[in-house]
Amino acid sequence: MNIAKPYQLFPFEFMRLNNNKRLVVNEVGEHLFLTEENFSKLINYTLDSQSSPFLDLKAKHILTDTAIAPVVDMLAIKYRTKKAFLYNFTSLHMVVPTLRCNSNCVYCQVSKKNPDAIGFDMDERTAENTVKMIFSSPSPAIKIEFQGGEPLLNFRMVKYIVKYAEKLNKTHKKHLAFIVCTNVTMLTPAILRFFKKHNISISTSLDGPCKLHNKNRPLQNNELSYDKVISNIKLAREILEPGSVSALMTTTRYSLGQMKEIIDEYVQMGFQYIFIRNLNPYGGARQESKIIDYTIDEFIEKYKEALDYIIELNLKGTYIIESFAALLLSRILTPFSTGFVDLQSPAGVGIEGAVYDYNGNVYVSDEGRMLAAMGDQEFLIGNVNVNSHKDIFTGSKLKKIITNSCIECLPICCHCAFQSYCGADPVRNYAEHGDILCHANLSHTCKKCKNILLYLFELLERDDKNLNRIFWSWINRKPSSELINCEAC
Repeated sequence: MNIAKPYQLFPFEFMRLNNNKRLVVNEVGEHLFLTEENFSKLINYTLDSQSSPFLDLKAKHILTDTAIAPVVDMLAIKYRTKKAFLYNFTSLHMVVPTLRCNSNCVYCQVSKKNPDAIGFDMDERTAENTVKMIFSSPSPAIKIEFQGGEPLLNFRMVKYIVKYAEKLNKTHKKHLAFIVCTNVTMLTPAILRFFKKHNISISTSLDGPCKLHNKNRPLQNNELSYDKVISNIKLAREILEPGSVSALMTTTRYSLGQMKEIIDEYVQMGFQYIFIRNLNPYGGARQESKIIDYTIDEFIEKYKEALDYIIELNLKGTYIIESFAALLLSRILTPFSTGFVDLQSPAGVGIEGAVYDYNGNVYVSDEGRMLAAMGDQEFLIGNVNVNSHKDIFTGSKLKKIITNSCIECLPICCHCAFQSYCGADPVRNYAEHGDILCHANLSHTCKKCKNILLYLFELLERDDKNLNRIFWSWINRKPSSELINCEAC
């Protein structure tokens, strides 16, 4: 005889934290920390319906003792919210006006060409077809991001594309934004005035204090770049709007022991964001791996130390965000999706962002372009001078990649407690172990995300009001002093 259960459990995953508490996470990322005793009661249907754990689990839609249908409907709404990035299709379009570059970075991810090389610049026909392809996207918001090489070595084409895009947008009326990824060493007041007129933002690289930056990012002929970079960042801030210049850093072996100094450099330069990135296994970074690489365990250890230092700075009143942690916290603590392509399921490659090379080739991601530069065209999906938008973005190759990048269906991933916060990166998977499917037991990316997520949950489990206020300040992009009435804090 079947005995009626006092409540109904909805699908959830769980894991044991280092303090022997259990983290319980439902299908839409809502989570709760349970003691071993209460977890045992939960799964054995003996949890007291008047207890705080029961009521919390009910509020999180992990169980119910009332009608099931309304809870399922609510979970469906939350699931659609988490997957909202799928609604508008491709919004980020990375354009490569040239492969030529005046830098000689030790971890260069692409096969750059010398500044005076011939035959590696985008021409006007390809530029026009690229912009037309971009505006074929159904997304109401379009961001054109100029990559390289060094885009300013073909500034004429940058200007041409910006003006042509603005011309087409008079008809399409999309929300149009531009960003130039540049080492900033070639910036001039005239270039910056053009940027200001057309509301173009700058993304650059700053790897830390002078000696470290110069070691990681020398210019051609081993010319030092730090002084020029700092000077031109300041010049850009004088001419452009506040906050129009952002910076990224890449961690090499030289960087591992200098995380505090790197963070201090960002603070000193007035940046409110730092993204602590590990090396990518492409191009020059792979060729120089014996010199500049490290184990993923070494990176995770140093990342945690860096995150602790950033938290310490915030507690002392210095507002600076670690961007990767902020992305994960937003996924953990809010019902909304984020635009970060590497943390989406299905993968955001192609359907969230795409890359248009100087010769018109279209790749699912910048990393796909990097592999192509190394001789592997696995992630080439078409050419703007040959194929239509339909051919490229609804073709069999992109469909295969996306079909195999839903972590809800992948072995190991489908049972992971962090499934709701993570995403698939088929290009990185392919580069690491030769398969677009995520092999969680082989993936360095999986190991990195898993360990950082675990650390963030351990911090959240402390339920420290000051720490929580900092985390919410990162999510809301506002200093904690402005969150006085934040109930979630």
